[in-house]
Amino acid sequence: MRSVGIIANPAAGKDIRRLVAYGSSIDNHEKVNLVSRILLGLDAMGVELVHLMPDTFSIGLRALERLDGRISLEPHLLEMEVEGTAQDSELAASLMVREGVACIVTLGGDGTNRAVAKGCGRVPLIAISSGTNNIFPSFIEGTIAGMAAGVAASGMVPLPEYIVPHPRLLVRKGGMVVDMALVDVVVTNDLFPGTKAVWEVSHITEIFTCRARPDMVGLSAIPGCLHSLPQEPTGGLHLVLGEAGRGTKVLAPIAPGLIRPVWIAEWTQLQAGRKVRVSHYPSTLALDGEREIYAGGEESLEVELSFDGPFLLDHEGILRHAARMGLFERGVRAQGRHFDDRPRPRAPALS
Repeated sequence: MRSVGIIANPAAGKDIRRLVAYGSSIDNHEKVNLVSRILLGLDAMGVELVHLMPDTFSIGLRALERLDGRISLEPHLLEMEVEGTAQDSELAASLMVREGVACIVTLGGDGTNRAVAKGCGRVPLIAISSGTNNIFPSFIEGTIAGMAAGVAASGMVPLPEYIVPHPRLLVRKGGMVVDMALVDVVVTNDLFPGTKAVWEVSHITEIFTCRARPDMVGLSAIPGCLHSLPQEPTGGLHLVLGEAGRGTKVLAPIAPGLIRPVWIAEWTQLQAGRKVRVSHYPSTLALDGEREIYAGGEESLEVELSFDGPFLLDHEGILRHAARMGLFERGVRAQGRHFDDRPRPRAPALS
């Protein structure tokens, strides 16, 4: 039985889009409840060791305290300095890889998973969404996520059959990769990051995306309402937006409750490995919805579609496989351990 990692971001789901749109979010107390259910699912499947990312709200520790006496797995809080930034998630993922986790359960949005993807290598993710305007993570009940991760860690199912590779967009400066996105790279005419989140269509000049469907909410819905990509895309899209009355107009749900008309001057398909130059300068590039990179007129940035992105775990498929094997009838064995009702040790108290 291998270990499992849990990364819960206390800052996820709290950007300005909750104010300017009608999006919902999960507060930190509900994240504690959700992590509690993940831990219960892991424990039921026989997982013996779980690595938790420390954070500014102590989500993992609060979840353990809430479950006092109900689980027998061993919790391990990663030894790392908490900065309260995206670097926490990236560092935690890399530390979990060193610990040899079978998979990592994340709780956050596109930005959280983008950070995790920088550090998780080939370790698959079960990505739980913390809001309504995310594309990479999904709404997954914590109990189910924990059970699926536990089955993956058991070594009793052919894990490679249930790993789904996800594309990513590489941002290059001078030929060197300087950052990446899991969903979209949006070029804006803003000169400062500001609140980071992008929601004003009039500020957008270009969109590069590897996920585009009309049933998604977010900036990738703009290309999705023009030319939908399949669930497992073989390419991407590049859009150049135009002035009102020029090009093709689409109505797109750019944020929860915000359906806006968008004029598209031109669009082309992205092919893997082909670098496409950003054509608008000066500009700020938003990666997965958050402005991160400023580019002056003297700089040249390129975006490249790549299919070597993070792995997602097909939680539904792996649970179906476990059911076919009868694992839920006799219990998942882990070094001779079965489901049982043994007395549980007390969880560590919050410091």
